[in-house]
Amino acid sequence: MAEQRRSGGDGASAPDRVLVVFPGYHRSWATWIAQCLESHGNQATLQRWDPPREVALEDSLGDLLLASGPVLLVLDDWFFELGPRPAGEWNDVLRGFVAAHADRFAAVNLTNRPLLPATAVLEPASLWGLSEEAAEERLLRRLGLERRRNPRPPAIRVRYPETRCEIWGEVPRRNPRFTGRDDLLTGIHQRLADADRGAAVCTLLGMSGIGKTQLAAEYAHRFSPDYDVVWWVNSDDRNIQRDRLGELAVELGLRIGSEPGERIRAVRDALRRGEPHTNWLLIFDGWDDTDGINALLPQGAGHVLVTSRNRAWSEHSDVLEVPAFLRPESTGYLMRRAPHITADQADEVAAEFGDVPLPLVQAASWLGESRMEVPEYLRMVRERRLSTVDEPVTGDGGFPQSSMTSWSILLNRLRNAQPQAIDVLGLCTSFAPGRIPLGLIRAYPQADLPEELRWMSTDLAAWTRALDTLVNYSVLTRETRGPVGAEMGPHQESVHMHRLVHDIVSKLTSEDSRTTHRRAVRVLIAQADPGNPLDSRNWPLYAELVPHLEPSGALSSTQPRVQETVLNCLRYCFRSGEYKSGLDLAQRIRDHWSQFMDPLAQPMLALTTQEGNILRARGQFRDAYELDRGVHERLRTAEPPNELAQLSTKGAMAAGLRHLGRYGEAHELQREVLDGYSRQLGTDEAVTLIARHNLGVGLRLLGRYQEAYDLDLETLARRESVLRARHISTLSSGNAVAQDLRFLGRWRDALTRQEPVVRMHVQVLGPQHPQTLSARGQLVMCRRREGGQTQDVGPEMASLLDQLAQVHGREHYRTLAFITNYGNYLREHGDLSQSRDLIDEAEAGYRSLLGPGHPVATGMLSNSGLVMQAAGERAEAMSMFEAALAGLTATLGPDHPWVLGCALNAASGRNFNGRIAEAVELSRDTLRRARHALGDEHPLTLSGQVALAADLRAAREQEEAGKLEEDGLLALTRTLGAQHPHTISARQRTRPYWDFEPFLG
Repeated sequence: MAEQRRSGGDGASAPDRVLVVFPGYHRSWATWIAQCLESHGNQATLQRWDPPREVALEDSLGDLLLASGPVLLVLDDWFFELGPRPAGEWNDVLRGFVAAHADRFAAVNLTNRPLLPATAVLEPASLWGLSEEAAEERLLRRLGLERRRNPRPPAIRVRYPETRCEIWGEVPRRNPRFTGRDDLLTGIHQRLADADRGAAVCTLLGMSGIGKTQLAAEYAHRFSPDYDVVWWVNSDDRNIQRDRLGELAVELGLRIGSEPGERIRAVRDALRRGEPHTNWLLIFDGWDDTDGINALLPQGAGHVLVTSRNRAWSEHSDVLEVPAFLRPESTGYLMRRAPHITADQADEVAAEFGDVPLPLVQAASWLGESRMEVPEYLRMVRERRLSTVDEPVTGDGGFPQSSMTSWSILLNRLRNAQPQAIDVLGLCTSFAPGRIPLGLIRAYPQADLPEELRWMSTDLAAWTRALDTLVNYSVLTRETRGPVGAEMGPHQESVHMHRLVHDIVSKLTSEDSRTTHRRAVRVLIAQADPGNPLDSRNWPLYAELVPHLEPSGALSSTQPRVQETVLNCLRYCFRSGEYKSGLDLAQRIRDHWSQFMDPLAQPMLALTTQEGNILRARGQFRDAYELDRGVHERLRTAEPPNELAQLSTKGAMAAGLRHLGRYGEAHELQREVLDGYSRQLGTDEAVTLIARHNLGVGLRLLGRYQEAYDLDLETLARRESVLRARHISTLSSGNAVAQDLRFLGRWRDALTRQEPVVRMHVQVLGPQHPQTLSARGQLVMCRRREGGQTQDVGPEMASLLDQLAQVHGREHYRTLAFITNYGNYLREHGDLSQSRDLIDEAEAGYRSLLGPGHPVATGMLSNSGLVMQAAGERAEAMSMFEAALAGLTATLGPDHPWVLGCALNAASGRNFNGRIAEAVELSRDTLRRARHALGDEHPLTLSGQVALAADLRAAREQEEAGKLEEDGLLALTRTLGAQHPHTISARQRTRPYWDFEPFLG
């Protein structure tokens, strides 16, 4: 190396150009070295180096000397495995060619492991374990370069490779044997960097075993200095995917609860805003199901990398097909793992397995561990010497036929040399592929395991040896589960088993072994069940258990403890809002249980209850009702009678009838349920209180608001006494009381009550829990009706609508209700275009969900009419008003508050269309009925009074109109206040209207 150059007064000197030569996996170090050199006034050129094996090493090194300046080699022990090269070639070239040009070559060493003896000629400067300042000092000293007293700051600072990014989430350990793929990795990085902001999503697409996960993991490690956040999301199972994405909220320091939907929304919002981190990378591994993608896929300045087998990703992202290994990558990998084989033999093995990474990894592991000669190995593969299955083997997943044989050879060897490893492997195949919570067997040593497997929980040394063997043979990879940096307990220890490996090993496992292992896994799953799916703190564990229910045989178990765990997993799906997954699980449970269980057995009845709950939560009201009605018919004729089960089913049927718009039938049935529970269990039992609450829901739907309020107030008091104030059911009663007050027109009282109710919801359930969202929606409507904070309600409604759509989707009935309320608000405040869009969306959604004859779908016509009337489309508006009035009168009767509201609007339509006499007639009748049904001072009654005065003025009956108007204004001032918008509008003689507010119970 040239003599150290002298610097000027400021430490500057004539720039030197250094060629930094690095293997692809040390890109981060090379980039940092270049930054360091340039900040001190030098120039650096990066040269990724993987010299072809067929080119003499001396020639490849000679090519590097074509550069004008020093050549800096970035070394570790793996550097000398590139190729790989014949034994001794590197030492010979270092002693000869490199020594002859020692003034041109320099090196840094990034490992504490021994390098080749002849590496001494390079005098490598060790950067292992140094701080950034010390590493910079040592690098410059080795190259004979002076430090500037005032280094030039880089435009974009590169993180020191020894400093991990601020948030690093469960990325698989770096594979020290990762081979090649340099151009592919660089291409991924370029695609993400070049993408438009908010659209940097790249999907690695390919068949199982092609290396997508390994590629994504290597990308995360290789390019981690570019990011402040790197977060890995296992996406094989939707529940685990949502749970894992939600966990990022904690690492980002977001102050939210534990409900997955709430966390996901907060995470996506933080990533979109780039707060607290702009440079983030999220990796979704194994995301094959693209349903609901828009509710999960983040946007913003960061990058998203997806691995998938589903070509539908081409509609959502940039797609990169992951090819098989290039032949030099295949042969290089084989020769490194099995140094005794020749290049020609490696080529023959690579051809046998089609250069597909996963079977090549297994073949290399086998050849390297066994030292078997290639001809013998290939002969066994080609002769299909399978001793564990009798039937002919067929190819799987597009892989060569030889893969199955190769795995069989490995299992036979392990069976003889390490039988305990075979037990562990068999246990893994009784879980689902992907992440396997294998640590459960160590976490619950008291579990009643089969005799032949008890060593797993008692003999730690044997357990460790078995796992090490499987990892060494590339059958499993180790993972951990838990907060970053936290000490892991046994139950958080996991392994990862590739889907293809899982499938092949399953086929090569005997039926007796499968039976034993599946029974053990069922025991472990039941042991791990925390027993309380209502507690959101347990949801991450339930999310991890759900995928393993079917592979373990838990769904077909006759053991009560296992059946209860299965039901708890289903309850978790309902409580956490995972309705789609829950419905699928419920159907699979029913398919299994129907084969051996009486339809009226208690577990089957519990299954029906949960399935009905999920169906109703999804808006599948008719399906839920028919399910419950079918069970009720069976119970009605069963001997001996099961009265409690009948009451439970009747309660579910009543809920179904309410959702179907059959409010009178629902009320009668619900009254029967409440009387039955009160008689059998007493008035303060939990199910009795639920029945009482539901009776209040039915009274509200019937428009009997005072009765509903009296009943809900009593239910709230009982729940506060029996369940305490923070119980989820007590919170629900608090929300119901406020809703009753609002429907009674006591808007100020409703607001006063609802504000603490919402605060308690947020504290207990979190702001994004479905029940909290309903309570927050109620609070917004209280504020809108009360009128004192009208100017603040619009932005709050827009934000809440976005959150509801995130949690439920826009087509869900709860979201449709709020779309309607927001659309009405926008119409009232002059944004007719957006109002029309929202009201049209909600009307179409309800018509599709409920059918055109449902009271809610009919009532929506009145909202459409209000938009039309505001836009000057008076004839069309009147048609809508009249249709809504006629439809609701037929289904609900003339005195229902919804009918009275529609009549108020219909009278205005008649007035604006010149049908004054008909308007007066309808307004008189409406006012008379409203006074009878709601009382003289209800806001709807007073609106009817003001409307009649307007119609009378139009009919030139001034005296009566003046008296009615004066009395109405006095009553509005007395009840709502002189400055309430309703009072001001009446004073200004603005025609009153009525917004239809959808309510399904």
